[in-house]
Amino acid sequence: MTASGPRFDQALNTLAAWALALLWFLPLAYAIWTAIHPAAYEARFDLFAPLTADNFVKAWEAAPFARYFLNTVILVTMILIGQFILCTLAAYAFARFTFPGRNILFALVLLQLLVMPDILMVENYQTMRLLGLVDTIPAIALPYIASGFGIFLLRQTFMTIPKELDEAARIEGASFLGVLWRVYIPLAKPTYLAYGLVSVSHHWNNFLWPLIVTNSVDTRPVTVGLSIFSAIDSGIEWSVINAATLMTSGPLLIAFLLFQRQFVQSFMRAGIK
Repeated sequence: MTASGPRFDQALNTLAAWALALLWFLPLAYAIWTAIHPAAYEARFDLFAPLTADNFVKAWEAAPFARYFLNTVILVTMILIGQFILCTLAAYAFARFTFPGRNILFALVLLQLLVMPDILMVENYQTMRLLGLVDTIPAIALPYIASGFGIFLLRQTFMTIPKELDEAARIEGASFLGVLWRVYIPLAKPTYLAYGLVSVSHHWNNFLWPLIVTNSVDTRPVTVGLSIFSAIDSGIEWSVINAATLMTSGPLLIAFLLFQRQFVQSFMRAGIK
């Protein structure tokens, strides 16, 4: 009786996990199926249906996806570089320096995690308008340069690094920034990789703020471009729309599959279960 209870719970958990995985995978499977088959097979399954890449060609030619991809790459790169610089300096200060109000300031940083970005969209738009940055890529990036999550994650990682390494580097004549560059950043590379994946994924898929602050093809990222492409009422086929969706989400999926081990390990090392 006592042994069967844990086995039953384990079997139930396994069944629930497989059910959730299936619910997550079915829409992706449908998107892949329709994208690589002719439009006639959108609503029916045929094991011997012919494969085609025409849907991807039609999607690429129907909208300026090359420009959308370029805008998105510039956007996520700009945000990631800014976050790495600001979060690294702030995390290093919170982890290794003692100064008045440190705990209060760190609590204020953590409060950012409780504030939904949507609440600040009106204020952010007014700020971008005053700066003359509306309908520019920097206008999309600036509200996200400072990240409370990134500061917290890097601070947790920096606090696990022995202070003896600081002292050794200082004895050799390294400045505080030299210690940060030669000791802390190299030892925190897995954390930077994991946070980079989270940041790129989030801002690659971000939709509402870019939709509000951009008005032209020259500044739209792929999410906004895809939504406009999907909203065209001119006979666009679901197979073409799904092909465009796979083109925009494929780079993120490939990146996660390549770095998933480092992604999980870095969060566990930082104390996030």
